[in-house]
Amino acid sequence: MLRKFRALFFLVPAMVALAQQPPPSPSPSPAKPKPPPVPEQKTTVSSVHVDGPYIALTFDDGPNEKLTPRLLDLLAQHHIHATFFVIGENAAQYPEILQRAVREGHEIGNHTWSHPNLAKMSEENVRSQINRTEETITNAIGSGPTLFRPPYGSLTARQKHFIHDELGYEIILWEVDPLDWKRPGPNIVSSRILKETRPGSIVLSHDIHAQTIQAMPATFTELEAKGFKFVTVSELLKLRTPVPPPTPKPVNAPTATPSPVVAPSPNG
Repeated sequence: MLRKFRALFFLVPAMVALAQQPPPSPSPSPAKPKPPPVPEQKTTVSSVHVDGPYIALTFDDGPNEKLTPRLLDLLAQHHIHATFFVIGENAAQYPEILQRAVREGHEIGNHTWSHPNLAKMSEENVRSQINRTEETITNAIGSGPTLFRPPYGSLTARQKHFIHDELGYEIILWEVDPLDWKRPGPNIVSSRILKETRPGSIVLSHDIHAQTIQAMPATFTELEAKGFKFVTVSELLKLRTPVPPPTPKPVNAPTATPSPVVAPSPNG
């Protein structure tokens, strides 16, 4: 009897201690993999992938009363169609130059009213810059532009989306910039364009600098000699094709067996 009592005396505290222990925590479930991020919609175009030697020449900041007609003469001689991104206040002053450009197969794009840095402006002022220019172009040529180029290529992410999604513009930047606005000389302007242009390129120049116009005859001739074909930006966008996926590297490619080393002949 005494032995049973002693056993019970030691057993009860052990049972109480066991009851007071916290229940084991459940095993953590494996973390669910995060879905891949959704890529942001691309709202600007600098170049396109094309199956063929197609390029688009673009000219900004005109029309200029004297230089733009000279450029149009050169383009006509080479049977080249280009895209002009015009400043609204210049277009309002010389609507007849826009009319001639359209008659000769060129395209007119919107480049704002007065060439400000839009990224530093309110949305209201950005809309005003674009809408005033659109109205001026429409009054001059009878149809509104569908392409927009921001001065300096400068836009905020929000501006890109409302210009593209709400106003319905394709936002066109560039791939080739000869820096002709720095006026480095006709030969340098021409050589930069020839060096950097490839199929699908959008080439930037300005028809408000005499040196740029002087560079164009040699530039056109050399681009033609390289086999390039000239289209407007809208035509280039229609010609774009999907970028082919990269070619996968072969797996377990056989390694070349090294050639045996032959001792040189003592009579060599």
